[in-house]
Amino acid sequence: MFKTIACLMLLCCSGVLHAGSVTVAAAATLRYALNEISPQFTKATGHTLKLAYGSSGNFYSQIKQGAPFDVFLSADMVFPQKLVDEQLAAHPAVPYAEGRLVLLLPKKSRLKADGTLADLAAALKDGRLSKLAIANPTVAPYGTRAQEALMHADLWAAAKPRLVIGENIGQATQFVASGAAQAGLVALSLALAPELAARTQYAAVPREWHQPLVQGMVLIQPNNPAAKAFAAYMKTDTARSILKKYGYDEVQGR
Repeated sequence: MFKTIACLMLLCCSGVLHAGSVTVAAAATLRYALNEISPQFTKATGHTLKLAYGSSGNFYSQIKQGAPFDVFLSADMVFPQKLVDEQLAAHPAVPYAEGRLVLLLPKKSRLKADGTLADLAAALKDGRLSKLAIANPTVAPYGTRAQEALMHADLWAAAKPRLVIGENIGQATQFVASGAAQAGLVALSLALAPELAARTQYAAVPREWHQPLVQGMVLIQPNNPAAKAFAAYMKTDTARSILKKYGYDEVQGR
């Protein structure tokens, strides 16, 4: 950690790093955390961030087609590693945090905020639940994990006809916040955002019900000094504390 900070300070003081910009493709789960990290990064390095949020799978496809991103922050390790394997990103893909899946409900829901999904199962039978929001499992890792959790609870077949599919996890979360869905399986990092916390409630789904949500980072343009500085900054105590604030756990052994 101290080596990372020391390197940043040395580069800045020596003039090697001139003020530049970094264009970041970031998983929608990171919206609120990165909005706080961004000004801190600029203050520490002089560089600025240009942030685009969406589904990890869509960003993977865009980067393959030449989209001008410098850094990719995915909601999993799969898409970053694929870019490395295809020689479209610098080795290695690095884990930066582990996320959590939660059941999100409106504040005045008729359903119980129960991470075991027992009341969700009952609501599917008694008619209290007609729309359940998840992100698209094809392109959004949190959507894939939601599907895995529903399958673990033996609810996938019953829930499938009532699914409202968001293009990314941010859109799925908004379906619940706006009342377009009675419930959703979404990211804890979004449920903790102040503007959502006032209108919603949540319960964490057991980790053992799905594959880990280890999220990975990769450099698309390693020759951009600002991009390298941002990748280093994501390992600092400041960035980690903000990620922790939004429910992210530190990846063991990182």
